[in-house]
Amino acid sequence: MRGAKIALALVSALVMSLTGYAWAAMQGLVSGLTVADVIGEHGGGEKPADGARDILLVGMDSRTDAQGNPLSEEMLAKLKAGVSDGELNTDTLIFVHIPNDGSKAVAISLPRDSYVEIPGYGEHKINSAYARAKFAAMDRLKQEGLTDQRELEVQSNQEGAKTLIATVEKLTGSTIDNYASINLLGFYDITRAIGGVDVCLNEAVDDHYSGADFQAGQQTISGFDALAFVRQRHGLLRGDLDRVVRQQVFMAGLARKVLSAGTLTDPAKLNSLVDAIQKSVVVNKGWDLLGFAQQMRGLSGGQIEFRTIPVVDPEYDTPEDGQAIQVDPAEVREFVQGLSGAPEKETPSAPAAEPGEVTVDVLNGSNITGLAGTISEKAATAGYLQGEVDNASARSTSVIEVPEGQRATGDEVAKAVGGDISVQENAEVPTGHVRVLLGPDYSDTSGQGEAEPAMQPDNLAGAQQPRQPAEDEAPAITADGVTCVN
Repeated sequence: MRGAKIALALVSALVMSLTGYAWAAMQGLVSGLTVADVIGEHGGGEKPADGARDILLVGMDSRTDAQGNPLSEEMLAKLKAGVSDGELNTDTLIFVHIPNDGSKAVAISLPRDSYVEIPGYGEHKINSAYARAKFAAMDRLKQEGLTDQRELEVQSNQEGAKTLIATVEKLTGSTIDNYASINLLGFYDITRAIGGVDVCLNEAVDDHYSGADFQAGQQTISGFDALAFVRQRHGLLRGDLDRVVRQQVFMAGLARKVLSAGTLTDPAKLNSLVDAIQKSVVVNKGWDLLGFAQQMRGLSGGQIEFRTIPVVDPEYDTPEDGQAIQVDPAEVREFVQGLSGAPEKETPSAPAAEPGEVTVDVLNGSNITGLAGTISEKAATAGYLQGEVDNASARSTSVIEVPEGQRATGDEVAKAVGGDISVQENAEVPTGHVRVLLGPDYSDTSGQGEAEPAMQPDNLAGAQQPRQPAEDEAPAITADGVTCVN
């Protein structure tokens, strides 16, 4: 079954980047790593100009090591990898934001089935971005006359990574500074090298698809058991979303274990860890890992947080890709910027335009019947032109989007509609328009009381169902203790 052989956690690559001081200073490790030319000049060793380093960590469904050598049949059997289905999906994607001073780290999971825009390929599941670009590049390179299989693999893999990076940048609104990936073998080897990781389950599980067979409570797992722990999705209340939480608590435990004196002072464990990383991890060309490790040396477990992007619909039926996880890119960008504390890019704001020169579009993502129509009427009463009034994807927060340089106009619209709504620039908003996106947090602050629902297009049958609770509504998972999960 495909479900039993994929969904590899990127736990080791995360620890590689967050606890690099322990191993990067060891002679020979950095020179032995595999590198890929997937990021431009900004992905080198200098501290990013925006004050923080954003890293994309990728778990690959690959049956080769980092150098492209195929895994043995014996190892594949141990890992229960099964027969390859010809796909090369990225089954774990994590966006990590680290300030230049290395004071903290926020790791944000991007569910593998998130339905997003892949530059050049349209809307698809995010875990297919790498494979689509890789295979397209492979065909193109062969047509151009390249026949060397190793070179074909190197160049096509780089194109896959570049497209994946571009996809994540478009979704999060952030620029990726560094890239690291890990394969199936690496996860198995690294967990064994450090002597296992402590995890905790709320209830006992026995899932034959993934091989997960664990008792309730706290326990130490490694190797195949660790793979089964982060693979399981059958029998979990929220399926892949609960699996993401599994991966997060495992990463927290792995970080805690590597940061502990028991690992850092044990030469045998460190040597095994170095060997496992060299076999299985790929990083972007030009990343000054030794310099980066120096920045990270003061990091402790409590300064590593794990979150998940907000989800609109975990069972969204796509036109051609089956069931996926629906996300709202605007809400994802807002979420990422809020957690990372990254400064929003602003352009000088022009004076507020006259109301009669501005068309206000109102889209209801709150599931509150009639709210969009009521807000549109409020804007019209203030002299603004009425634009589109309709439903939108469910969202947790309200926001007003304006063209670049039109924040002052957005502030005036916010006053007119009576809600304490933040204003953001969005180049996709047409000139002369302001877009009001409504969430369930909308509250009338004009002193005129709550608006009566109006029969408007947002009261149509088939409106969006209430969104699933976002991960940010729960306490953050950190590496400062063992969190019990489903």
